[in-house]
Amino acid sequence: MPNVHLTEPMQKYVQAQIESGAYANLSEVVRAGVRMLMEKDGARQFYALKADLEEAASLAKNGDFAEFDAQAFEPDAFDR
Repeated sequence: MPNVHLTEPMQKYVQAQIESGAYANLSEVVRAGVRMLMEKDGARQFYALKADLEEAASLAKNGDFAEFDAQAFEPDAFDR
């Protein structure tokens, strides 16, 4: 993994975090930042899915839907 290059304000912030005891070293700070980005991306995906579901529910409420035919969708599941 390549070295991490930080701006001077970022370096000062990280150093302050380490000196305060919040983190032991730069690696811990970077890992915390990556975890936050991962959580943010998960939240972004959740809200996108939520918006899609709300739109689909609104369309269905207005009668804009097609009946689902499970056998046509997965015919092998019905071959017994």
